[in-house]
Amino acid sequence: QVQLVESGGGLVQAGGSLRLSCAASGRTFSSLYMGWFRQAPGKEREFVAAISTYGATKYYADSVKGRFTISRDNAKNTVYLQMNSLKPEDTAVYYCAAESRRTAVAAAEYDYWGQGTQVTVSS
Repeated sequence: QVQLVESGGGLVQAGGSLRLSCAASGRTFSSLYMGWFRQAPGKEREFVAAISTYGATKYYADSVKGRFTISRDNAKNTVYLQMNSLKPEDTAVYYCAAESRRTAVAAAEYDYWGQGTQVTVSS
């Protein structure tokens, strides 16, 4: 089993930056493919970014490409989401997710989820 805990959310102004962290426990972290998703009220949970076990492969949603960067530090059992040039439409609850099979962009493919952390971007 895998436990995931996100941190780093908060309130920022448009154009600002924020870095989210997700700490994993319960399984060898380097065996996990990791992803970030977000969900705003009334909307489906949407893909944000994903990273392979050692970071060789990264995927980004078109809406965040060039602004967000996913990375991981396997020695710290942690995955990060660096968010720059934030926009009000980035406001959502951000979730960290993990799976053991492959790098994926579909939420249904992930097996483990964190509790979420709120990101609010003001104009």
